[in-house]
Amino acid sequence: MPAPADLDAFCRAILQRGDLASKLSPPRCPVPPSEEIPAAEPPPSRPARDPGLTMIGGAAPLPRPGQLADPAQRAICLARFAHHELMAVELFAWALLRWPAVPRDLRKGWLAALADEQIHCQLYLDRLEALGSRLEEHPQSDYFWKQVPGIEASPHGPRAFLAALGLTLEQANLDFTLVYRDAFRSAGDEASAEVFERVHADEIRHVALAARWLMRLSPEHGDDTVGAYEESVPYPMAAARAKGRRFSPGARREAGLDAAFIEHVRTARSSQELAGAGRPPGEDS
Repeated sequence: MPAPADLDAFCRAILQRGDLASKLSPPRCPVPPSEEIPAAEPPPSRPARDPGLTMIGGAAPLPRPGQLADPAQRAICLARFAHHELMAVELFAWALLRWPAVPRDLRKGWLAALADEQIHCQLYLDRLEALGSRLEEHPQSDYFWKQVPGIEASPHGPRAFLAALGLTLEQANLDFTLVYRDAFRSAGDEASAEVFERVHADEIRHVALAARWLMRLSPEHGDDTVGAYEESVPYPMAAARAKGRRFSPGARREAGLDAAFIEHVRTARSSQELAGAGRPPGEDS
C-alpha cells in the first residue's frame, strides 16, 4: 500500500488501519504551514485494531526487575513497553489531527516524536521476536487511550495533551527505561538493555519538547512550570504519575525541567500512597 502523501492522510492511516505495518510506516510527508491546512473531520476517539491487537480495560503490573532472569517474564515486559510505544504513535497522530492549527514547529515536533515512537515500538518487537514471542500473544491495556476523554474535556486543549503525554507518561518513562535497562542487563540480555537505553535518550527530547511548548502556550505563567502543569494536566493524570520507583533527577535536568518542577514531581504523592495502598505511581492499570 503506498505511503500517504500528506500529513492528514498519514495520521488517519495510523488511526483507521488496524495492522501494525500501517501504524509503524514512517512519515514521508511535509508539515504544511497553518494557513494551508484545510478543514478536516475530527480524529476518531479510539484507534482501529486488528484481531490480536484489541485493547482491554487493564493489565497486570509489569514484571518486577528481579523476575527478568526468566525469558517468559522478559517477553511480557517487552510486549508491555512495545504496546506503550504503539499507543504513543497513535496518540501523536490523534493530536496532529485534533489540533491542526497549533504552531507549525510544534506539529513538526509531534511528528518527529511520532516517528521516534514507531522506531521504539519496532525495536521492542524485534527483541520480543528474538525471545520467540509476538505482541499479539500478550494482552494490551488501553491505559494511554483512557486519558483521551480527560484531554478532550479540558479547556486547555493542546496544553492538556502536552501535560498528560509528554510531562506525565513520558516523564515517568525517564525512570522506567533506566530501571528496566539495568534489569535486562543484569539478566544477561544486553541487546534489550540497549533498546531501553536508546528509548531513554529519545524520551529526554520528548519531555523537553513538551515542557518547552507547554510554557510557550502558557505565557500567563511566566517561568512557573509547576503552575502551568497543574493548571493544564487533566484528571486522572497528575505529578505522582510522572515518575517511577527510582527517580532520576539527572534525566529531567537534561530535558530542561527546572529545579522547582523536578522537586514537585519527586515529592508528589498519589491517592493510593496517601491511603497506604502502596501502588507505585506511573504504572499501567
